[in-house]
Amino acid sequence: MPSKFWWIFLNSFVGLFNFAFAGDPFVYYDWTISYITASPLGVKQQTGNFRDQFWKQRQIGTLLSMNGIQHRRNSWQDGVLGTNCPIPAGWNWTYEFQVKDQIGSFFYFPSTNFQRAAGGYGGITINNRDVIAVPFGAPDGDITLVIGDWFIKSHKDLRKDIEKGVDLGSPDGILFNGLGPYRYDSSIVPDGIAYQVINVEPGKTYRFRVHNVGTSTSLNFRIQNHNLLLVETEGSYTVQQNYSNMDIHVGQSYSFLVTMDQPASNDYYIVASPRFVNSTKASGVAILHYSNSQAPASGPLPDLPNESDPSFSMTQARSIRMNVSAGAARPNPQGSFKYGEITVTDVFLLLNKPPEIIDGKRRTTLNGISFFVPSTPLKLAQQYNVLGIYKLDFPNRPMNRPSIIDTSVINGTFKGFIEIILQNNDSTVQSYHLDGYAFFVVGMDYGVWTENSRNVYNKWDGVARSTTQVFPGAWTAILVYLDNAGLWNLRAQNLDSWYLGQEVYLSVVNPEVTEKTELSLPENTIFCGVLSSLQKDQAQRVKFSSAPSIPTLVTRIFIALIITFVGISVR
Repeated sequence: MPSKFWWIFLNSFVGLFNFAFAGDPFVYYDWTISYITASPLGVKQQTGNFRDQFWKQRQIGTLLSMNGIQHRRNSWQDGVLGTNCPIPAGWNWTYEFQVKDQIGSFFYFPSTNFQRAAGGYGGITINNRDVIAVPFGAPDGDITLVIGDWFIKSHKDLRKDIEKGVDLGSPDGILFNGLGPYRYDSSIVPDGIAYQVINVEPGKTYRFRVHNVGTSTSLNFRIQNHNLLLVETEGSYTVQQNYSNMDIHVGQSYSFLVTMDQPASNDYYIVASPRFVNSTKASGVAILHYSNSQAPASGPLPDLPNESDPSFSMTQARSIRMNVSAGAARPNPQGSFKYGEITVTDVFLLLNKPPEIIDGKRRTTLNGISFFVPSTPLKLAQQYNVLGIYKLDFPNRPMNRPSIIDTSVINGTFKGFIEIILQNNDSTVQSYHLDGYAFFVVGMDYGVWTENSRNVYNKWDGVARSTTQVFPGAWTAILVYLDNAGLWNLRAQNLDSWYLGQEVYLSVVNPEVTEKTELSLPENTIFCGVLSSLQKDQAQRVKFSSAPSIPTLVTRIFIALIITFVGISVR
């Protein structure tokens, strides 16, 4: 049986930042990252050789990225390979950033070398200041659910498979907060699996924040016999609508208000099922337990939407709109930024394709370019004027030439307004994320995008978010106001597509050198590549044991959160 290791933060598979108003604007977390062995799907798995794992991991290093956190003026904290050198094993590094001008539901994850497929992720919650009204009554509780596909193979074996041309295929299961499914069907779910139980009080209303942190699978989320009142997604308050279920694609976050208004004759299923894959494996199933419940949940799971109707998911996605009258991090209404009236300064049509062989390697592309990650981060090369690391020549449209591997960057215009059309020529749903920004999702449809497609754009209340889905054989259009100077990653959230090269960086530089629009190089910067000689010595802060029974301790991360307007409490 292959070895399986989980990334662990704070001795927990998943964690949570919870920001609330308080007096101290500085908050510090001290995280130790390590591997442990676990069996979330009931499969006994052996740990690999301790010292071998240590040295392999030492060569790779790790980074932590925070999905949807904008890091205003500070791409140094973005935690991806284009901006940061990996943190070597035994080292520590401090992320220091503001969560100014943001509210909502986000998550963190390890961003390098397919490590997200081994866990190590959790929710981030940023609450409104008390002086800004929330467009719904205060819920009686706040619940974070981190859902995602899970593979029994290790992340390293999965990585090798996709390099060799073996697709990931359907997952072995779906996890809720790192736990396997409730045994709703004894023929599918083995006995003895730990599962998530959500305890609630009858008549109360709870806010459920749901994040799809998985590797590659879209999930349909639903709670048996309960309505999901959508109120927010990735930092935007939405028009409040009831849904019986919601398709949540890889990297997306939603929050719902759910009222406990059903009879307490039994518990209820909370379900996350794979979408758009042929899977006979178990759905993810947690339990909603009323305090006065009389019996366990039983019977079949609530139905999935019709898989033969490809329009259902797109119609649902189009129905998600921004609440233009509500304030968010600031008191002015979200709709006061009238994006539909702004002149577009740049247009990029980004075309993906299924994996192909380029220079003897299996790769994925955007506009025929598979991104090559240099040993020197692009942001450091930009800071020190190192030539030859990257080129500001990413094409606006697909080029009529064979695909190439290159480090080509989009040259953005500071405070420009950019239109990006994502055209999916692959056979699977892909989702895309842009660091540093929330973009407006203004349109999506099946077929090939044309200039006439702008006639169906939503120019008034398109939701602002950081991750959007693109259906196979379809397009999605987004608008972005480039007011956040820095170097920002635009990537496929599906881990297999991202790992094989489906990403690009967006460089946004203020030409007015007299205006301070970016924060300075951090004092604790780690140097690598051609700038390795600038690295100061760092004492190894983590001591490794040679005992094979002890989990491999990888690295340590200190997170200093500078809270402007808000403070923090820990759940």
